Amino acid sequence: MPKHLTRLFDLPEYQLRHTPQEKAFNTKVGGEWLALSTKEYCNQIAIISNALVELGVQADDKIAIVTEKNNVAWHILDMALLQVGAISVPLYATLSTKDYEFILNHSDSKLCFVSNKDLYDKVESVKANTQVSSIFCFNNSVCDTNWDYLLKSGQSVDHHLEVEKRKSNISTENLATIIYTSGTTGTPKGVMITHEALLFSIIVCSELLDLDEPYLPMVSYLPISHVFERLVMYYYQYMGFEIYFAESLEKLVDNLQEVKPVFLPIVPRLLEKIFDKIIAKGNELSGVKKALFFWAVRLAEQTEIDQKRGLKHKIADRLIFSKWRGIFGGNVKFLVSGSAPLQDRLIKVFTAAGLPVYEGYGMTESSGVISLNGHKKGDMRLKTVGKVLPGVEAKIAEDGEILIKGPNVLKGYYKDELKTAEAIKDGFLHTGDIGEICKDGFLKITDRKKEIFKTSGGKYIAPAIIENIMKQSSFIEQIMVIGEGYKMPAALIQVNYEFVKEWALRHNHEIIDITTDEKLLARIQ
Repeated sequence: MPKHLTRLFDLPEYQLRHTPQEKAFNTKVGGEWLALSTKEYCNQIAIISNALVELGVQADDKIAIVTEKNNVAWHILDMALLQVGAISVPLYATLSTKDYEFILNHSDSKLCFVSNKDLYDKVESVKANTQVSSIFCFNNSVCDTNWDYLLKSGQSVDHHLEVEKRKSNISTENLATIIYTSGTTGTPKGVMITHEALLFSIIVCSELLDLDEPYLPMVSYLPISHVFERLVMYYYQYMGFEIYFAESLEKLVDNLQEVKPVFLPIVPRLLEKIFDKIIAKGNELSGVKKALFFWAVRLAEQTEIDQKRGLKHKIADRLIFSKWRGIFGGNVKFLVSGSAPLQDRLIKVFTAAGLPVYEGYGMTESSGVISLNGHKKGDMRLKTVGKVLPGVEAKIAEDGEILIKGPNVLKGYYKDELKTAEAIKDGFLHTGDIGEICKDGFLKITDRKKEIFKTSGGKYIAPAIIENIMKQSSFIEQIMVIGEGYKMPAALIQVNYEFVKEWALRHNHEIIDITTDEKLLARIQ
């Protein structure tokens, strides 16, 4: 770990010393990208730190943050909380009021920051049943306790010496955040993560990913409340990249084409949707153009990851694949997929099209990452999630469960010694995933331990494998394989209505009732 980089709040100053930027954070306002420099970022962190001390925030206080999308205020607040010794508790904007009440209570959160009026109203409706004393909003039009209020408060007082004193008392082993994740029972668990755990993951990723040049443009669009995006954002700051906040998921493609990022973290469902739309566009073609399009798709599907590219690939690249890369802005070197299993077919197709997809594996309890594919030449293997990170030990238990030990493992579950003891035994985190380690070190995941079930005939079923294969159909939006104790497994399927509508139009077929249309049911079957 680099010298003087032992706490997460060291990252802004580290960037200021090594890769100071004029466009550290960029937000679209009125059709224009407004930039915040590294220096301004550091200055605003200091101002908000002053404001937090003035508000009476103490070391180890828990502060909740809820935002519907990533934004620069979130990161300023995050760093300010960290350096005054407070613990951030990020929450998803999509949670129910019941979940908000539970997490705010369980985490002992004293303040809550939200990003819009809907979230303000949600938290306000349960505030009386929690320890939250005040709600603040990043949007200045929602309430008096807003971002401008904090900035003015922080500029009118000077708690610099107090902040410096608190910073000096924080070590790399200190708790940085509590991220709530649902357990198998559905009850949220508070995963306690230290400065060291996240910094370890950041540094290792920087050494594994082939992105050494600073000032590269990146687009942020995944939920910042999730450990995946949070880790990525810390990594961007460490590397000195320019960060552009996507306006929304609906405008993501437009933003990608504007910013032209060189790297993109992605989740399988989004990549599946992008591919479905690519195929839908192909179906709209006719004649020679349509034939060429699907010839290129078949070529990509049949191309092995390490296969040498020939004349056919050059033709397909010029006519078809270059347009696919244009969807992502045209400059993406590779994508890293995480959070759920990704279809091998998509990895092959996009890699053949000049968009290598490196599948990784991680969880909140491992500070976001355990293993990663493709980070070095020859270290890419289909049907695996890559090699375990250097410095992390992995082994397989007798029942097939993946166990890991390393600096990235959680400190424990907040206020739950029993679950902590169940999850961490002899220093090894029990991931709950079933898998195997191949002879050459690649890690393979077959299913979730809790999801494997047995039919009445005694046959074990691993649903994730079946679900992943079935999701290759454009007709299927979501699928869940069931059958515990029954003669054979079955599946609950949510139809992809958008694709079905396009399919019916293409075949001049009118669908009156999607649940009884015989032609559609036969096609899906």
